[in-house]
Amino acid sequence: MEKINIAIFVSGSGTNCENLIKYFENSERVDCAVVVSNKADAYALVRAERLGIPTAIVSKAALSEPQSVLPLLQRYAVDFIVLAGFLPLIPDYLIDAFPRRIINLHPALLPKFGGKGMWGHHVHEAVKAAGEQETGMTVHYVTPVCDGGDIIAQYRTPLLPTDSADDIAEKEHLLEMRYFPQVVERVLEETFPATPSA
Repeated sequence: MEKINIAIFVSGSGTNCENLIKYFENSERVDCAVVVSNKADAYALVRAERLGIPTAIVSKAALSEPQSVLPLLQRYAVDFIVLAGFLPLIPDYLIDAFPRRIINLHPALLPKFGGKGMWGHHVHEAVKAAGEQETGMTVHYVTPVCDGGDIIAQYRTPLLPTDSADDIAEKEHLLEMRYFPQVVERVLEETFPATPSA
């Protein structure tokens, strides 16, 4: 059975990245081919290397250059890109090269608390400031509109009035750890249906 090679794009600590790598470790179909970060000091790179996954650093400037990124992805025969806490906007050429084959995890219930500047702790602080009674995670396709692509899945968790932004972040992160790999797997199965072996 032919493998589906995924690239995981990350900017930070990489808990979701590590979770995905471990989830697909013994998969017959999915291979985490490379972890790409825009930050050389992203701890996600350490996590990936410890698990034996190749890593690459693509600066924000290099990300805008097709000749920097496309050959890298071709080298690892990447079929699909998963954004797991990747902060720079994905350039149009990459979206064109991977149509409906780039998905992103957003730490809120889109379309609320999405768009420019809405990442990481900023999201959870905005949720707290708005007095929301629930928060959650959204997985969506990446389009040229920031956080504007079709929603694939959402998972929710209730909030208490006493929850701090840190509490909100923790509750939302539990959803990511539990559901994100399952959603990625489902999308890959739908995008690349298995052909029965002869």
